[in-house]
Amino acid sequence: MIQSTQKIIKIGTSGGVTIPAKELKRQNIHFGDEVEVIVRPLNSINPNDQDVIDAAKGILDKYRSDFANLSKR
Repeated sequence: MIQSTQKIIKIGTSGGVTIPAKELKRQNIHFGDEVEVIVRPLNSINPNDQDVIDAAKGILDKYRSDFANLSKR
């Protein structure tokens, strides 16, 4: 599996991303092979991520004074 952050580049009127040659070789992927592509903007929030964010905010609110005291040490 190749997981990386890529910028969308303009290809005619379409957009695309590149796959480094080193990764193609490592994964034994050749031109013409079919691959699965999952696209998710970096600024999108996964619904599960929101649960974690909400839990963290709850902890910060509950222990705000403790965290403030620790930051002063």
